Amino acid sequence: MIEMIIEQRRRSLGGGLDVGRVLPFAKRRMVGPFIFFDHIGPLDLAAGVSRDLDVRAHPHIGLSTVTYLYSGEMMHRDSLGCDQVVRPQEVNWMTAGSGVTHSERLEKARAVGDRIHGIQAWVALPTEYEETSPDFAHYSGADLPAWEADGVRGHLIAGAAYGLTASARTHSPLFYAHLDLEAGAAAEIPAGHSERAVYVATGEIEVAGQRLSSGQMAVLSPLASSMRATSAATVMVLGGEPVGERFLYWNFVSSSQERLRQAAEDWKTGRMKLPVGDDQEFTPLPEEARITPSTLA
Repeated sequence: MIEMIIEQRRRSLGGGLDVGRVLPFAKRRMVGPFIFFDHIGPLDLAAGVSRDLDVRAHPHIGLSTVTYLYSGEMMHRDSLGCDQVVRPQEVNWMTAGSGVTHSERLEKARAVGDRIHGIQAWVALPTEYEETSPDFAHYSGADLPAWEADGVRGHLIAGAAYGLTASARTHSPLFYAHLDLEAGAAAEIPAGHSERAVYVATGEIEVAGQRLSSGQMAVLSPLASSMRATSAATVMVLGGEPVGERFLYWNFVSSSQERLRQAAEDWKTGRMKLPVGDDQEFTPLPEEARITPSTLA
């Protein structure tokens, strides 16, 4: 019932901020439309922390970034003029489409200290929406339906699952949810999508007799239907329908290699606007950036 287990790998976002990167993986680049999946923290920061930990201004095309926190705060600013803090059990959903730039700053941590812990996922846009106008939305409270039963507390971040529907606007069929399970509690894994996965952020769970611990993602077969917590655990469940082959180039996603090259040139030459109200240094295009397919041949 588990097709593959993927271990997070440590990756630097520049400065001193590292994340646990799960997707893309060489043998499994996407799950449904989810093309990037980064585990942020947990990271305890004292007041006065260096600005080097900020995610400086950088560009995207062809995807939506989905930022969700378990603890802490991050300040989002983008070239659309949006300025929005994201807090625990809230979502910043930025659709890059034809092109947008943004930064994510640890301003609360610098002021008073903070514990940063969360997930940022990238959702590839279907071909017909790759060049849609960029957009930003913030979701909180009733936008993310919550439930609690039999030792499971959940928040539905996007899509429809568990008899609920989240408010986030998506461009293709998907679901995405956060579950906190008490030790011994069992939870359903939503069906109805051709590709699904579970990711253990903390603790340990069991799926079809196989144990998964913190930092592991299990890509599931169609037969997988439930999980059980062998210790208190925080788990993300996700899935959806494939959107077709995608190419990656640094922070850009597209079905066209030529479009990726154009986006890179636009960033290098300053044709992409920086986030409004964000006067700090931007992120240069890495010299080692290269175009890679998001799926195996």
